[in-house]
Amino acid sequence: MINQFYVLNKLLGLFFCFLLPVNIFCGMDSLSFVNDNGITSGVHEQNTGKVTFMSVPVPIEKYTEADFLSSFEISDTCDFNIRVFLKRSLTNELHTLAPSLTADVLTANGNYSFTFYVDGKKIYNENLNPGAGSVESKNTATVFRVPLISSTGEDSWGRFLWQRFWFGGGEDALSDGTHRLRIEISPYVKQTDVITGNIIAEGEIDITLKKPFVSAEQIEVQPIAPAEGWNVSNENYNKELIRELNRKILQNSFKQITGIVVIKNGNLLLEEYFNGAGRDSLHDTRSVGKSFASAIMGIAIADGYIKNEIQTLETFYDLSSYSNFSLAKNRVTLKSLLTMSSGFLGSDIDQSSPGNEENMYPTPDWVKFTLDLPMDSSKTMGKSWDYFTAGVVVIGDVLNKTVPGGLEEYAAKKLFKPLGITKYQWEYTPQGVANTAGGLRMRSLDYARFGQLYKDGGQYNGKQIILADWVKKSISPLLQVPVSETDYYGYLFWNSVFTVNGKKYQAAYSSGNGGNKIYIFKDVPIVVVITSTAYGMPYAHRQVNKIMEEYILPSVLD
Repeated sequence: MINQFYVLNKLLGLFFCFLLPVNIFCGMDSLSFVNDNGITSGVHEQNTGKVTFMSVPVPIEKYTEADFLSSFEISDTCDFNIRVFLKRSLTNELHTLAPSLTADVLTANGNYSFTFYVDGKKIYNENLNPGAGSVESKNTATVFRVPLISSTGEDSWGRFLWQRFWFGGGEDALSDGTHRLRIEISPYVKQTDVITGNIIAEGEIDITLKKPFVSAEQIEVQPIAPAEGWNVSNENYNKELIRELNRKILQNSFKQITGIVVIKNGNLLLEEYFNGAGRDSLHDTRSVGKSFASAIMGIAIADGYIKNEIQTLETFYDLSSYSNFSLAKNRVTLKSLLTMSSGFLGSDIDQSSPGNEENMYPTPDWVKFTLDLPMDSSKTMGKSWDYFTAGVVVIGDVLNKTVPGGLEEYAAKKLFKPLGITKYQWEYTPQGVANTAGGLRMRSLDYARFGQLYKDGGQYNGKQIILADWVKKSISPLLQVPVSETDYYGYLFWNSVFTVNGKKYQAAYSSGNGGNKIYIFKDVPIVVVITSTAYGMPYAHRQVNKIMEEYILPSVLD
């Protein structure tokens, strides 16, 4: 009957609306700034200002209070959604915070602010990036659904938000058992400062989490068998921390980790494998392979096949034969490609960018794809950092054209063989050239050899494989990464800082999709390799940072 009365009331409202002066907006709240959807149903009217919970998403036209969940058991294969009922659209709420701003400015600088509580304790707060959600939905939507956990991998900012909450304290707060989860939503807008409004929706649910049982034997530190080229360390470390780390990996709190190797003072201190991987497994570490391209470039320069990294693209290509020719393109240097600052209209961070790597892969010639791109007038070569995988493909092509025998043969002779790396697997471009942009598969111990090579200034077993000056430049923090205050970039190596017990530790590292890393610490004698298959997952890199700061480093540092 509620729905019938609701419809009748709406019809009567529309009838009387025509009797009112035309400058009065019927169906709109008195605080409306833009025309939104208003109250859309009886369920909406009865639950305005509520965050409601459901498992498998129920279509809004069939959604009733009987579908609202009061309790839920979380698992890795479940579906967990929220549906939010608002009085006004987000843009109208933002207008109350900054009345002088236009709707376009409001939606470009504001969004929802989410706060998560567990058992009454505030665990996590986040102001959603203004880019999350469409402008239209911000202007008009008064009801919205987002998945927090999706068994099908539904593309949504909600999944990424949940993962940031999970690794921002949620996983620790939601220990085994039942807990009360509360979500509060407020509007925020950033002008000079961030202005946050009152709560516009809130909801609570009982969450039960049952983690799989693991035995004491399962979490025990894995013994290290003799390994060619490595001495096993006899140094002490905190085994209890490593056992706890193993437990979290086995219980899937840290997901899809396949290997952890720690080298200390040049010796093998820790070697562990999970989720079916072993010592002989070849790990697909994606963009970790970019750092190998940097190494091969350094060797080629030392051998005189390439003059230096300041050489420009016009040295290697007739760029006038490609689309969008410009003198700026002629002046692009190898160094700018190594530092992700070439100035091409390409960004892997921006999915809409013409030069995004996902646009490159379907094409028949990746080098042509890259060299056909226009230059970005908003960027300054050598100074404007923007992650650009296609540029590293060009580095590989330059190497393949200039070194004797081609890139693959040269890398085997000059880098892999001196390091004792015999088992590995390249991926290839459509032209059959070894792909320097990623996908170079190796064993964990061989990635560790590469890391130790850089830790030792380019030397391995007393032989200088890469010039020390090239190593120093490669792992130096040359350009700041714009999205982070602490991350920098060198020659296809990242730089960051870990904080343990109030002390900061600098590391250069190779990084690949899924949470794959080779860490080379600068002030302590440690190299760490972590392999993972969490490709495309929002938690992939975040969980590795947590593993490093809360488990590995506290365990192995003196």
